[in-house]
Amino acid sequence: MTDLPRPRGALTSGQSMADLTWLRVGGPAEWLFQPADIDDLSRFLAALDPAIPVFPMGVGSNLIVRDGGVRGVVIRLGRAFAGISIAGSRVTAGAGALDAHVARTAAEAGADLTFLRTIPGSIGGALRMNAGCYGSCVADHFVSAAVVRRDGRVETLGPPDIQFAYRQTDLPANAVVTEVRFRAASGTPRGLHARMAAQLATRAAIQPVRERSAGSTFRNPAGFSSTGRADDCHDLKAWKVIDAAGLRGARLGGAQMSGKHPNFLLNADHATAAELETLGEMVRKKVFKHSGTELEWEIMRVGEPAGRNTPEQPADN
Repeated sequence: MTDLPRPRGALTSGQSMADLTWLRVGGPAEWLFQPADIDDLSRFLAALDPAIPVFPMGVGSNLIVRDGGVRGVVIRLGRAFAGISIAGSRVTAGAGALDAHVARTAAEAGADLTFLRTIPGSIGGALRMNAGCYGSCVADHFVSAAVVRRDGRVETLGPPDIQFAYRQTDLPANAVVTEVRFRAASGTPRGLHARMAAQLATRAAIQPVRERSAGSTFRNPAGFSSTGRADDCHDLKAWKVIDAAGLRGARLGGAQMSGKHPNFLLNADHATAAELETLGEMVRKKVFKHSGTELEWEIMRVGEPAGRNTPEQPADN
């Protein structure tokens, strides 16, 4: 791949994806593009050969990149896409803004997006995954989103275009989310910050927050509506069926299911992506054999296995 458009932003060849993901695994991106702004992104995609695959990523919080790396162009949004503005009950956040920072900034203005506080990652990823906790999710607050399509078109999408479901949406895989607008209830800054502090304390008590993980590994298998809202009366949770199958603390090489919360997959000791993914698949098979419950991955897995179609290291453009 030699004839790529020349953007104003940074275009890097052979960037290690292990440096960009929370699990610290993964081979190189054939190309990593960090656009200067939305116009730079739009022009780059419009000029890019349609045959070249594109993968938009956030901060790599919910991602396993396989050891062979990622072909095509990985797009990562930086500071130019991390702005936050608040007008009454509307909170507009750039896709690159961290979920926790949006929650804190909104709280300062008396806007309640506290459910975002303990969700790892950035707003673009939170939208794509319909992220949520404490009985609330993105679908409950979503107003609209700005995206750049693969052909460079800039569009605004509303709820009917997103098709929210539990921990998933119908957003096009290669559309790049650049901004999301939320509807927030009002509250006092003091009360909202107190609620977030309590959430953080609860999370620290039950989750391996100091370990190298990507958050919840598998979706809860049942008890959620098609809109993505949790059914708090349903008690079937992924961690419970994993625990019941005797897999709390299960280990494969450097990969481990957390002993503190068995639905957290950890890079416990210099794991490879293959070890993490293989352990996850082993857990899925053993849980199904034990209880008949079929777990679905919540962590996204992308790229090529090591030694199979590994991206070549191109010369700098």
